[in-house]
Amino acid sequence: MALALSPSDQALLAGEAGPAAAFAMRLLVRFAQAVEAPGLIPCARAHIDGCLYHGPVSLDFVERLVAMGGRVAVPTSLNVGSVDLIHPELFRGEDELRAAGERLMRAHEALGCVPTFTCAPYQTLFRPAFGEQLAWAESNAIVFANSVLGARTNRYGDFIDLACALAGRVPDWGLHRTENRRARVHVALEGLPPEWDGAALACIAAGHAAGRACGGLVPVITGLPAGAGEDDLKALGAVAAAAGAVAMFHAVGLTPEAPTLDAALQGAPPERVVTLRPDDLRRVVRELSTVPEGTRLSAVALGTPHFSLAEFAALLGLLDGPRPRIDLYVNTSRHVLAELAARGWEPRLAAAGVTLVVDTCTYVTSIIRDLGGAIMTNSGKWAYYAPGNLGVEVAFGSLADCVASARAGRLVRA
Repeated sequence: MALALSPSDQALLAGEAGPAAAFAMRLLVRFAQAVEAPGLIPCARAHIDGCLYHGPVSLDFVERLVAMGGRVAVPTSLNVGSVDLIHPELFRGEDELRAAGERLMRAHEALGCVPTFTCAPYQTLFRPAFGEQLAWAESNAIVFANSVLGARTNRYGDFIDLACALAGRVPDWGLHRTENRRARVHVALEGLPPEWDGAALACIAAGHAAGRACGGLVPVITGLPAGAGEDDLKALGAVAAAAGAVAMFHAVGLTPEAPTLDAALQGAPPERVVTLRPDDLRRVVRELSTVPEGTRLSAVALGTPHFSLAEFAALLGLLDGPRPRIDLYVNTSRHVLAELAARGWEPRLAAAGVTLVVDTCTYVTSIIRDLGGAIMTNSGKWAYYAPGNLGVEVAFGSLADCVASARAGRLVRA
């Protein structure tokens, strides 16, 4: 399909907005041709994943744009980097790696990106509106924007996300178009385990099962608790994107483009139905742990995606009592950290033995002090990636399980 460019696209290519924007447009045009997009459309916002250091090529790319005088053309937030710039003493890796990671984060700031350094930009001031066209990267942010907010973005990867931000354009393809947002697989929950209290475990189990069953197809999920909140859906999308390649899901009665099952399916029948009964859901959750009950733990890691203020409120409600025997880390954003300080919660968390980590995440950066035992988490995404990234065994459980286990120093259930 031939790519049609508007007069303003042609002007960008010709260098009207400077050499960096022209360079970005050349990349974008080739990418749009590769995915057979018919044209480019305006981009309202961007979220950049490339500030996590993976090697010299990342620095070469971004610093070249800085040298060319590049500036992002739309409001642009940044995903996690390799260093907690507010608590640099937490970094436990090599100095050379730390310096390169910090340099890459600063180079993105020089392009005009806002130093949010969070994987949950939708829980900051950078919250897209329904229907906005975005160029977002970071798997959980993409699925949240499409599913929970009704904004529109594809799974943009490193470099293309930044090219979109500099050009202010995105290719008109994939999930930017209404017809491609139709659910193709129906994931039906038929009853929930009666011992599960709240929606958190149900959402993680549904997300993990959907990721495995659907790959990159859009699922529609029925049977989730009506009280499932934003953080529950955040966790669902994160594990669905980690276990598969889900960039969007519908939850009937909970997400904006799925008031009914038929609306999510856009009137067509599902290509496949996946039914999950209570025993299936229990099995899915059990599979996120690689160790049995009673296993010694060396740390608990929460906040992947980054912890929200509401999640901190729930955590504080569980922390009255003995201090944890092992390290308890919580990943969060600068935005939420400021809210914690404003509410006087930060000293309470420190007194309870909580280490706050911002700008990065404990499964991508060397921060956890003791990796000698299993690590526990309430995040399906952390449980999915940590064994490969950190080489650790993982215990998965609810937030209450995690706090009880931190006090016991071994895997217990609350």
